[in-house]
Amino acid sequence: MANHKATKKDVRQAAKRRDRNRYYGKTTRNAIRDLRATTEKKAVDEALPNVISMIDKLAKRGVIHKNKAANLKSKLAKRANAVASA
Repeated sequence: MANHKATKKDVRQAAKRRDRNRYYGKTTRNAIRDLRATTEKKAVDEALPNVISMIDKLAKRGVIHKNKAANLKSKLAKRANAVASA
């Protein structure tokens, strides 16, 4: 365990950030899962911008890599277009 005051504070901050990042990551994964399960065009069109925004925020915060974010957004857009055309 840390002995210095500043190091103890850093441990507390890191724990808080870790919990926050886990929450946002899990929430985004759930939103992606729900979007992939949706087969209605209107629901997909409404949810896609929100999910893309969530993914961008994860990449901005450094929770996921920017290339992973781009890949996820690309796959979701591809899926949304397939639902729209079907």
